Amino acid sequence: MKPFVKIDKKDAALAMAHIYVGFAALALGGLAGLLQVLVRSGRFTLPAGIGYYQVLTVHGVILGLVLTTFFILGFQHAAISRTSGAYSGKSRFMGWLGFWVMLLGTIMAAVMILLNEATVLYTFYAPLQAHWIFYLGLTFVVVGSWLGGSGMIMKYMSWRKEHPGQPSPLLTFMSIINTVLWIVATIGVAGTVLFQLLPWSLGLVDRVDVLVSRTLFWYFGHPLVYFWLLPAYMAWYVIIPKIIGGKIFSDSLARLSFILFLLFSIPVGFHHQLVEPGIDANWKFLQVTLTFMVVIPSLMTAFSLFATFEMYGRSKGATGLFGWFKKLPWVDARFTVPFIGMVAFIPAGAGGLINASNQMNQVVHNTIWVTGHFHLTLATSVVLTFFGIAYWLVPHLTGRVLTKAMNKLAIVQAIVWAVGMSIMSGAMHAVGLLGAPRRSSYSTYGDAPQAIDWIPYQIAQAIGGTILFIGIILVLYIFINLAFFAPKGDEEFPVGETAETAERTPMALENWRIWLTILAALILVAYTVPFIDMIQNAPPASKGYKMW
Repeated sequence: MKPFVKIDKKDAALAMAHIYVGFAALALGGLAGLLQVLVRSGRFTLPAGIGYYQVLTVHGVILGLVLTTFFILGFQHAAISRTSGAYSGKSRFMGWLGFWVMLLGTIMAAVMILLNEATVLYTFYAPLQAHWIFYLGLTFVVVGSWLGGSGMIMKYMSWRKEHPGQPSPLLTFMSIINTVLWIVATIGVAGTVLFQLLPWSLGLVDRVDVLVSRTLFWYFGHPLVYFWLLPAYMAWYVIIPKIIGGKIFSDSLARLSFILFLLFSIPVGFHHQLVEPGIDANWKFLQVTLTFMVVIPSLMTAFSLFATFEMYGRSKGATGLFGWFKKLPWVDARFTVPFIGMVAFIPAGAGGLINASNQMNQVVHNTIWVTGHFHLTLATSVVLTFFGIAYWLVPHLTGRVLTKAMNKLAIVQAIVWAVGMSIMSGAMHAVGLLGAPRRSSYSTYGDAPQAIDWIPYQIAQAIGGTILFIGIILVLYIFINLAFFAPKGDEEFPVGETAETAERTPMALENWRIWLTILAALILVAYTVPFIDMIQNAPPASKGYKMW
């Protein structure tokens, strides 16, 4: 048996620092989520003058931005160090500098939200106006992530110099694709915060152009979904095959699917603005078309994963159409927990097609259907896969082992999560089709019959959300055990090998000039003309409003 490849201890400390912040965010954001569904059921009132929308902002920002960004950067630092070798001093310095800048920004934004100075929800849409410290904190989070990402890119470039003519390790390549996606996407949110919202909140300008601000946000907001999703895909493509004892079906297919995600996830923000005036319908149509192109790498991923599973099952003697399914290691939490996330992505992806369709979007837009979809994609497919990663990554980084007891509890936790999410998200989808709005607290709207019909679904959301909170308590217990109390030992960082029958990986897949040029061209085609039109035909800008 080959000895385990251990990550450099200094790189492990860098990765764990990010993961600690991520799980602290899970605790705070999860509590806010519980309070939210209880209030929305009409059976609970928040104490001490805490507002519903304040809690809603905490839940969205802390879980949607803080948990994900810190965990992903920590995982990617670990993945690159594991597959491309220990960081240089410069790369590690950039990683730590990025961490501290992000942490400072997170604290600034969180304090403003908790002081009720930034109750502007996860999307912080203008003309709702937060305190300038909130916007400055967001700026620090973005800049810090760029610094950490630059450390990863520096390591990748040094590896390429040392290994000319060779494709980089697959996990490293995937991490760099996701880092590039993040850097390009966050240019939009950095633009609106730095040049619009920050001067506006400081009183340097009186008004803000709402359409431009929202367009820049959604230039960032949709690729953000893929920034969350691609680390889960990394685990599905590269790590799960090793865990089950199989091989990666195709290195080339995996790389190509990630490149396609990079190309087609950014120039599509208008499909979040389909009901918004001020954007020509032809440009909306173009971006909806590009949105549907993302279906291609998603289906490639599904094909590759199940081909890997079937190849493994057949190698173990499975017969019949689905005999291989029984051969999978269902008692191993490292496999079972992410697999539940994979299954959840089937209805989640179908809901995404509905959201992106011009006609069907008219039905579900701004209803709680969209929130239900969001919880299937991020809070199930992505987060359950992150939990599955944490169950082996945390003990690997801390020099401990995943015990049998924690392995069993992890599977229980995933089942609890799946049950709670099925109830909560299912109720959101159903009542969304009945017209129930998102972003609203409990209200009978003057005892309107339609609103009265929503109440049983809101109670179901509260039941599902309570079960989910139990799942959060379980995962926090497992995390603390694996980080501080589990027996000392060596836990493997599993990295799959490509099947012998797979084709050779062409170096063209790593020709960044080609892919970045295509990416820039797609963004310019999708955004240049409509953006100029927005500025030339801008409506009167808006003053700031504080509705809390």
